[in-house]
Amino acid sequence: MTDYDESRPARKPGGIAARAMAARGGPTKAPDYLTGLNPEQRAAVETTEGPVLVLAGAGTGKTRVLTTRIAHILATGRAYPSQILAVTFTNKAAREMKTRIGLLVGGEVEGMPWLGTFHSIGVKILRRHAELAGLKPNFTILDTDDQIRLIKQLIQAENLDDKRWPARTFANMLDGWKNKGLAPKDIAEGDARAFANGKGRELYAAYQERLKSLNACDFGDLLMHPIAIFRGHPDVLFDYHRRFRYILVDEYQDTNTAQYIWLRLLAQRSASSGKAAGGPKPRSAVPAASSPAREGDKASEDIRPFSDDGEMPFDGDRFERPFADGYDDPDAHDGMWDEPASAEIAPSPDRETSIRVAADERHSGNRHVDKATQESRPTINICCVGDDDQSIYGWRGAEVDNILRFEKDFPGATVIRLERNYRSTGHILGAASHLIAHNEDRLGKTLFTDTPDPEDPKVEVNAGWDSEEEARAIGEEIENLQRNGHNLNDMAILVRASFQMRTFEDRFVTMGLNYRVIGGPRFYERMEIRDALAYFRCVCQPADDLAFERIVNTPKRGLGDATIRLLHDYARQRGVPLIAAAGEIVETEEMKPKPRNTLRRLVADFRRWSELLASTKHTELAEQILEESGYTEMWQADRSAEAPGRLENLKELIRSMEEYESLPSFLEHVALVMDTEQSGELDAVSIMTLHSAKGLEFETVFLPGWEEGLFPHQRALDEGGRSGLEEERRLAYVGITRGKRRVKIWFVSNRRIHGLWQSTIPSRFLDELPEAHVEVMEANTSYGGYGAGGFGGYGASRWDGGAAFNEGAYRTPGWRRAQAAQAGFADGGQGGRGDGWSGGRTRELTYESDQSPSTGFAGRMGGAGEAHGRAGRGHNQPPRKGLGLYSSAKRGGPREIEGELVAKSVADQESRFAVGDRVLHLKFGNGTVSHVDGNKLTVNFDKAGQKRVLESFVQAC
Repeated sequence: MTDYDESRPARKPGGIAARAMAARGGPTKAPDYLTGLNPEQRAAVETTEGPVLVLAGAGTGKTRVLTTRIAHILATGRAYPSQILAVTFTNKAAREMKTRIGLLVGGEVEGMPWLGTFHSIGVKILRRHAELAGLKPNFTILDTDDQIRLIKQLIQAENLDDKRWPARTFANMLDGWKNKGLAPKDIAEGDARAFANGKGRELYAAYQERLKSLNACDFGDLLMHPIAIFRGHPDVLFDYHRRFRYILVDEYQDTNTAQYIWLRLLAQRSASSGKAAGGPKPRSAVPAASSPAREGDKASEDIRPFSDDGEMPFDGDRFERPFADGYDDPDAHDGMWDEPASAEIAPSPDRETSIRVAADERHSGNRHVDKATQESRPTINICCVGDDDQSIYGWRGAEVDNILRFEKDFPGATVIRLERNYRSTGHILGAASHLIAHNEDRLGKTLFTDTPDPEDPKVEVNAGWDSEEEARAIGEEIENLQRNGHNLNDMAILVRASFQMRTFEDRFVTMGLNYRVIGGPRFYERMEIRDALAYFRCVCQPADDLAFERIVNTPKRGLGDATIRLLHDYARQRGVPLIAAAGEIVETEEMKPKPRNTLRRLVADFRRWSELLASTKHTELAEQILEESGYTEMWQADRSAEAPGRLENLKELIRSMEEYESLPSFLEHVALVMDTEQSGELDAVSIMTLHSAKGLEFETVFLPGWEEGLFPHQRALDEGGRSGLEEERRLAYVGITRGKRRVKIWFVSNRRIHGLWQSTIPSRFLDELPEAHVEVMEANTSYGGYGAGGFGGYGASRWDGGAAFNEGAYRTPGWRRAQAAQAGFADGGQGGRGDGWSGGRTRELTYESDQSPSTGFAGRMGGAGEAHGRAGRGHNQPPRKGLGLYSSAKRGGPREIEGELVAKSVADQESRFAVGDRVLHLKFGNGTVSHVDGNKLTVNFDKAGQKRVLESFVQAC
């Protein structure tokens, strides 16, 4: 039932059977599956013939259109279920598509064997024709671990250093080459020489040969082998042309080069294959080439999918091509997929004639085929659904150009834009559309909603001093929304980089707020973090056998399973922990010399680290442990794509320890974090990266970290240039359109990156948002943040002067201070930045009890505040003594804002607080006064430790 049967005629559209099936719903009633579709959706469903590109914006009903289109094809008798090829990217999406089609057409969906992912359909094709790829039909598909193990064997066979040339690195290179559809002979010389001193191509070829000898393939081969079969065996490709009457592709913007070539081979119809399929008469026809083949042409020429500069020129000696002779002149066309004079497959003339005659004879009884139709190119019934504005996976091989050149690949294609959004408010859609309009490489569309509500909140932009304030403020806002009846499941925090999650996780644990991490493990559950914590646990608690067993051979030390078993046996006999057993057994002769010496050094290291616990700062000791153990070096030597992220997470781990008094107290905190259960039924805030959020939606979305270098990410800018910037902007568009009712954007002036505090500037994307749909929020804190005057000395911004706001609506003290800050900047002061501490707000003098004010908060941040102060001045101007909003220019003098004295460094009267009083600080929380010195208080805060603050910044509990 699933195979193509030549004896079975295709259903005739509009015939008696089709009309009888349609009559089941009544003589004049439209099919039920079309009910509720808007005009654009219905056009996408009913335009069944010819190439169709459906540009489906976020929240416009893309999945419904795709499933309803398949149901329409089946219900109208245009094809049998086995004649439809429907391709998507994930198994989850394929299951959802099948379920929804089943709801529309019933059990008929079970007859659709060609509905699935690229790889699942590739497996099916490859098993049918395995011999043509040098395999047997029962071939094995290797997983990543098997693949790396095989590559390691090949590297060792070549007498290469597997530490200098890691197998995982070469596996990533192989994946990249196969994503581009490149066989060993097709790799550019520069890429081939990038691994193992020029042996990349030889290793690739040896790897493929080894796979054949094992009767195995990897995931990349599931597309590469069918492509090679289609190119080398036109009769096989011809069979699939007859088999598939309709091709539908979901998420077309995410296809890579290999997937693109695979689809193009299946979609490229010859005149004979179109007739054999018995399809309807095409809407338009292009005359076939009448010129004879050139001398020396092969039956199947080669095509080159991409050149080094990204273009797609023809190279007749590199790739096989199943197309006609119109591609022979590279100067006649822009690229390999430009339509030639004919779109026919180019087998030998004799074979082509016999195929055409046989096809005409087989189908002459089904329809009338006139001479003009015989000489014309048939209709290509391919429908691709996607959104060029949501192409965000370029880092893993996706090519946005595939969707951008659809009309060039299929001249006369129908393009249908779905712009009517059913998810988000008008303000969210307006902000997203205005932002993405700054991209040059796009087909263009503007989202809108039919139900705009003037009461809908605008997209909010918030500024903070540092990432800690950002996490605290977002956490408090989530709590406020929850108190007002907002479910936590309907809220999400979308970050650009995974290291940002740690701050939110710690904050939510402190607040007792439920959360879940989507698309990956929580911070403290990541492999590298758990390894580091195991080292720390062994130092603090030598009896922790589970921790010791985890890292005794990490990194590799030559202490294998036999050594571990020996240690376990010895420890059980003696009734001592594993570390103690190791310390004893190395003094005996029960182990071989090499592992004995290695284990002796490891035990000595743990003893030394344990002795340093009392005398060394815990953050420094943690770094020392990771460096001396070789763990940091292990990831530095790893050339895999994950290694930089793992090193970044280790630095973030060290940074997070600063808030705790000691290593044991930090480990206790981590234990509490790890104990937090994650249940799918739990009402919890979702934390995920922007890449993981695609396809999801939430009532409220928080977008932190909108700063240059983080978003847009510096690596994307360095590696991709303008295309990298445009993909980052598409990522911002995806983030904004995840929100249904509220979107809240945050950026800060200081962020700890790679273990160091760095001064940051707002993302360029902020000034690309439309004023009409954005509201700049007033900060409600007495520290940190940006003031007016170009976001605190970073240059002019459209927000300066408040032109976007109604003056009468903003008479709050904060708004008046911002206006005063701008006036102060114009008069020669430092404007919104003030003295470089607080963005034009009150500067709070806080410092550790053994530090002077000059080495307090800003000093501990690596001079971030001072850097901001410099940013507000011209490059050649001397430092100014003006303090912006402060009426006194003398540092250390009384602080006044708008004539009100808020803080001064000397006391002229007795403090209103005494030792033992309980006080509340907006930043540090509750604490107990332990010492009073004039108007300076030393306070033991419950969570922030001991701080020295001015009494004007605390209040009695």
